[in-house]
Amino acid sequence: MSDNVITSRQNERVKLVYGLQTRPRTRMKERKIALEGARLIDDALSRGFRAEFILYDQRKADYERVAAWQARNIPLFAVSETVMQHISDTQQPQGVIGVFPMPFPPIPKRVTAALLLDGVREPGNMGTILRTAAAAGADVVILSEDCVDPYNPKVLRAGMGAHFRLPIVSAKWHEIAQFVAGMAVYVADSKGTLRYSAADFTRPYVLVIGNEAHGARAALKLEGAQTVAIPMAAASESLNAAMAAAVLLFEAQRQRSQ
Repeated sequence: MSDNVITSRQNERVKLVYGLQTRPRTRMKERKIALEGARLIDDALSRGFRAEFILYDQRKADYERVAAWQARNIPLFAVSETVMQHISDTQQPQGVIGVFPMPFPPIPKRVTAALLLDGVREPGNMGTILRTAAAAGADVVILSEDCVDPYNPKVLRAGMGAHFRLPIVSAKWHEIAQFVAGMAVYVADSKGTLRYSAADFTRPYVLVIGNEAHGARAALKLEGAQTVAIPMAAASESLNAAMAAAVLLFEAQRQRSQ
């Protein structure tokens, strides 16, 4: 093994990546995130974001990619397999992790399609919802303060680059109420009073997806909030948060495209 390979967990870059992978406080203090996997890294680079550095396991390295990253003058550091396993958030490490500044895509001056997540706690659901919102053309995603950290590594992986395309903001409820004032507020609810296809998504709207177990709670207090339901076959369980978000967001997109 080359003398240049990082083998110590006490290396400063290794400790930073481990903190970004495991501690929300570190992510907020440093204003940085760790992206695991070449696909996520390349996607961020293609959107114009620059990696501060990349750690890679030389035994698993795709050296064409490594050369391409070197050509961009990105600092790269080889690490041992043991170190990569230590800093990876997955059971089967992909062998490469990049550190990037926390992304903050700009919010459009006029928001006409907003998604509000009320207490969504499951990282996989959060990431899938963000990926869907980006694909369906949402202008912004607003998170209540009791949502899971959107920069959690599981959220980042499930989001598949949505964080670099879509403005994501956390807000207090009085701030949310001010932001959505004058917009149609539709709250996903399996017992909703309005069929989802009857909701008018052609006007400026905010769609609310609630907690996986308890649904939306605080959002129901927003002025003019209406509950919308997705009809399902008899005896079917309600859809999970990510599936409901997909159905509703693409219904909104369908209406707006017409």
